[in-house]
This record gives sequence, structure tokens and C-alpha cells, in this order.
Amino acid sequence: MRAATSAGSVSQDPADLTAARADRSGWPSPAPPAVVVRAVGVDDVRAVLRLAHEYRVPVVPRGAGTGLAGGAVAGPGELVLSLERMNRIRELSPADMIAVVEPGVRAAELDQAAAAHGLRYAPDPASHDISTLGGNIATNAGGLRCAKYGVTREAVLGLDVVLPGGELLRTGRRTVKGVTGYDLTALLVGSEGTLGVVVAAALRLQPIPPGQPATVAAYFRDAHAAAAAAGAVLAAGVTPALLELLDARFLAALDAWRGTDLRARGQALLLAQTDGSGAEADADRLAAAIREHATVVEISTDPASADELLAARRLALPAIERLGRPLIEDVAVPRSRLAEMVEAIARIGERHNVVVATLAHAADGNLHPIFVVDPAEAAGAGAGAGQGGAELGGAALDPGAPQVPEAVWRAADEVFTTALEMGGTLTGEHGVGLLKRRWVAAELGDGSVDLQRRLRAVFDPRGILNRGKVLPDPAAITDITDATSIADTAGVVNGAAPEGAAATADTAAAPGAAAV
Repeated sequence: MRAATSAGSVSQDPADLTAARADRSGWPSPAPPAVVVRAVGVDDVRAVLRLAHEYRVPVVPRGAGTGLAGGAVAGPGELVLSLERMNRIRELSPADMIAVVEPGVRAAELDQAAAAHGLRYAPDPASHDISTLGGNIATNAGGLRCAKYGVTREAVLGLDVVLPGGELLRTGRRTVKGVTGYDLTALLVGSEGTLGVVVAAALRLQPIPPGQPATVAAYFRDAHAAAAAAGAVLAAGVTPALLELLDARFLAALDAWRGTDLRARGQALLLAQTDGSGAEADADRLAAAIREHATVVEISTDPASADELLAARRLALPAIERLGRPLIEDVAVPRSRLAEMVEAIARIGERHNVVVATLAHAADGNLHPIFVVDPAEAAGAGAGAGQGGAELGGAALDPGAPQVPEAVWRAADEVFTTALEMGGTLTGEHGVGLLKRRWVAAELGDGSVDLQRRLRAVFDPRGILNRGKVLPDPAAITDITDATSIADTAGVVNGAAPEGAAATADTAAAPGAAAV
């Protein structure tokens, strides 16, 4: 490997290996990987995948390590292929409104470079300052502006991808339209590094909307009322650029950290922004639609005020991380059922006596219920919960890691069950990774999982890419059927609603069966 790649690319430094054991999900592998290779160009990636394919060495592609589903976690015997050094914007064409980038470019970097030409990269993950575009493509990341401008998939025109064995595949196009052949680009976006490794992407840029955006901050008596107001916004025919919901726990955490007074104004915040030439008129219509639900509604076109509120939203997760160990969930439901799901999450937290903080991309029904585990409680979780919780879909985690109380596992399983019962999904934007693969068959059905497994084998016949991620193995499917209440929901999702499909505290998963 050293002979085939750029000088200094291959590392077995203990610090590098340790860093690759976990991503921002917080779940470490039981031991470090064997080696880290930091590619500096396409030739390095091709050499790594050629040798890994030849010697059947499992490869974990990795960007900034900011993923929240364990997709970049690497363990014993695995090779980590880091793409952070491939961080050039190769081309930015104002005439064609496209950019060609390498996977290590941060989303915010591309947005800033496009702004010099009156353009922007519209997908806007809350982590855009630290997450890489390669990782965004791998998970089909959403974000704050996706309700109006689309998620990552809508911005990807074409990809350069290296397949196991070292073959370079080019998919898609540079044109706005094109339907020749199968849409391999869309298939690769969101595949979480299991089909190939992205080494370049042609991305669509959009004009920066004219005028000054208008920001609406509305406060409510509770998160359910805020979610109902979000529904009223959509019913009024207003499509805001962003519509974000934060509950009381998030507001209190931000106040404690940042010295703000958000919590004093209400029990929940709905933050909206409209843009374009009709921004102020749209903001007025939006405010009118939610006033009957809100206790306070504020409209501002002041950039400083807007920046302060947007900063609060982007810092919501770091704020809650200061309270304890967060287990970050990512379910989505039909937009019409957002308020119902918010209320259900609150009931689940109360029933299991666990702390749950909820934020949501309210315009598209994507919720992030975050279970906050007190460090002292985690340390005393006990052998039952700890041993069970250390096994996620057959992948053992570090036995020395902080454990999770049994009640949190049960609550998480019930959140998944409820989302599927409402016609929702297990993940809206974070991906399946390692932590959610146990529940994939419950949503997709065994037939779809089998087809996807065979499709994966076409791209990766020796199964070296991100092994153990995304798709459950047959044993894991059996475990779901036998051990977890969420399996009852598979019939609902696939057309046959069994009697008593709703999960209760008594029928929820066995200790440690759920992964958050």
C-alpha cells in the first residue's frame, strides 16, 4: 500500500487509528482499525481499492467523521480510506451554474465560493461548516433549506466513483436535463459508501435570491402547538426557505450556554425564514397563519437578528451535548402528522422516564428526538442494559464505552415503531450506518432488502466496502422478528396491518435491542 500511494498517505499512528474508531454518533468500535490511508488524489483511491479488492481487505470510506449513524466507524482488521485531503474545488462555472468538487470540500466552503459569483450551493446541513460534501452525498444529507431547495440528491448532476477493484466510473452529466440509461447517480447518492467511493461530484448551483430575507420567530406554549403551527404554514400555501422547531429543552440548553433568553419567551420556538423578492409579504402571510397558535410572533428583516437566530439553531446540538451524552435520532413522518409525532415523542419520554429533547425540520416532517443520558446514569446502567446495548445489529461495540440505560433503549424502539405506524421512515437524512440496520427490514420488507443486497454485490462482489453497514444480514432480520416490537410494524408498512401493531412499554424491545 505504501508503494502504491502518495508519500506519507499510509498511517498506523495510534492517534490516527483511535480517531477512526468512532464518528459523531459516539459509538466506538471494539478496537482500532489496522491502517488509515489519507488519499490525496484519484490515483490513491484507485490503488487502495485495487489492493483491498485483491487481498479482500474491508475498507471504510471516511470524510470528516461528523456522521450520526456510525457509518464511518472502523474496527479491527479494517482499512480506513480518508478523503479529507481531497479538498479542491476543481471548477466553478457561473455560466453553467455548476461546480465540480472533490469529496473533502466542506459544504460551507462551496457555498462561500459560489457567493462570489452571485450563486449558492442550496443544500444546507446544520453541520455545513464541518461536514464534507463527500459525506453529504454518502448520506443524501438534508438540512435547513431543503424544504424549498431540495436535499443533496437534487443538487448532484454527476459523480466520479471508484469501484472495488480500482475501476473509475463516471455517472450523470453536466447538463440540466438528461435521461440516458439508468440513473446511477441517484442510486449512489445516499448509498453510504457501500457501492463505491466518490472522488468528484458535479453539483448544481442556484442564484442567490434577490433582496433581504425575512425571519419569523414564533414562540408557543409547547412543542405540539409549534408543530401544529408548522402545518398551518404549509396549508396557507407559504413555502419558507427554512422552518425549524426547537422544544423547551433545546431553548433552555441554548440559554445556559449562550446567555440568551429564548426559554423566557415560550416553551417552543418555530424559526422561519422567507427569501426572494416577495420575502416580506411571505413572512406576513406566514405570521398570520400561525398567530392563533403562538404566544409571541416576531418578524425581522435585520440581518444581525437573523444571524443570531440561525446561529442558535445551528448550535442546538452542541448545546444539548453539554447536558449529557446525546443519542441522536432521525425519523420522518408525513408532514400532516408532524404535530402527532411530536406529541407521541413527549409521551414516550414520560412513559419511560427518559429525557428527550426534540428539534425538527418542520417543513418536511423530519424530526430529531434526542435522548439525553446523564453521565452518572450511563455509568450505572448495569450489566443487563450495558451488555445488551453493546451489541448493535451483530456489531460489538467497545465494552468500555459509556452504557445506555434499558429505559432509553425501550423508548428509542417505541419512537421507531410509532414513526413507521404513521407512514414514516427510520431515517430522513442521517442514514442507516451501523446503528439502524436492525430495523431496515421492518420498513422495507425482506424482498426489498434481498434485492438491495444482490444489487450491492454487483458493485462490490467481494463485499469489502463499508462491510456491516446499512443492510441487515439474515440473522439480524430474524432477531427483529423475534425480539423487537418494531417487526410488527413491517406488516403495516408493507400492506398488512397486524392486530395490535402499536408498541407499548410492555411490548417494546428487549434491553439493548435498539440502537440510537
